[in-house]
Amino acid sequence: MAANTSKTARASVKAGQKGAGGGLNVLGEFKYLIPLNRGKHVYLRDITNGRTLHLATGSEEFTAAVKHLTDSGHGEKIRAELQGFASELPAEHGWEETLKALEEADAFGETAEAAA
Repeated sequence: MAANTSKTARASVKAGQKGAGGGLNVLGEFKYLIPLNRGKHVYLRDITNGRTLHLATGSEEFTAAVKHLTDSGHGEKIRAELQGFASELPAEHGWEETLKALEEADAFGETAEAAA
């Protein structure tokens, strides 16, 4: 049966078996946010449960999802992605305002207070 699998699939399994104690190997950089609709919505990848959520950036659900990921230790990465969007995509829907709203809602926890 192994002959029916693709070379890529076999190489992926083989690389995973060589990983540190069977841990997850991530090649490249994992993105949590995928901007949509000129920044009014995002796909938010939740690696704690494997789901990708479609959310409006100004919604309470978005804030709650970011809080959840911050509690799981991913807040700084999400903040960095939002800061990157603000500088790289200035013509899109206010990424700076989105970041500010999340900070005001304490979505990044204690790290937001320390940065202020």
